[in-house]
Amino acid sequence: MSLVELIAQADERGLAASGLACLDRCVPLLGGDDLVLRPLWASLADGSDWSEGLEKARGSLGTGEATGEGIGKVIGEGIGENADEAEVLARRMLAAAPASQEAAGIRLWADACSVASLQIHRLLDPAEDRAPSVDSRREGGTEGMSPLVAAELRRQVTVLELLAGHGAAGLRRALDISTEGRRVLRAVVSRRARGLG
Repeated sequence: MSLVELIAQADERGLAASGLACLDRCVPLLGGDDLVLRPLWASLADGSDWSEGLEKARGSLGTGEATGEGIGKVIGEGIGENADEAEVLARRMLAAAPASQEAAGIRLWADACSVASLQIHRLLDPAEDRAPSVDSRREGGTEGMSPLVAAELRRQVTVLELLAGHGAAGLRRALDISTEGRRVLRAVVSRRARGLG
């Protein structure tokens, strides 16, 4: 199944995990430490409310000018290819996270985070992704995909498949996948900061 199809079929926990995993991988752009979103993962595991953990994360990471921008702004228009634009997308993902994990809001957020995270990886990839937009990637098009985008697409698909197949038991592996992706993105951001990427 394509990423779009997996998101369409995911339940609330799968959608929340998908969106959170996308955001977690992009934490290096927000200057956060690796554990800043861990309370949200814990809430997903035990089914508890995550609104308090979300507010603490926002307080720690800050949402900058993205605060209150709304879900429709997460994807963004006319994104330039630089780390500043990628950071704006990441901040909008955090700002738009719903306090409740109920289906309608969490589905919109998960879908927007999927697009935003793929776009972030596209912006930061030194190699060119030849697709006109990330939409074709989400729908299953893989020709001419750049390495960072390809890896992020695989991670998003795997997280959704894990949650669909294993429910709460898939969360540990989903977290491991996000941790791996976060390390990759942190290395990319570090190289760009040193003028090497």
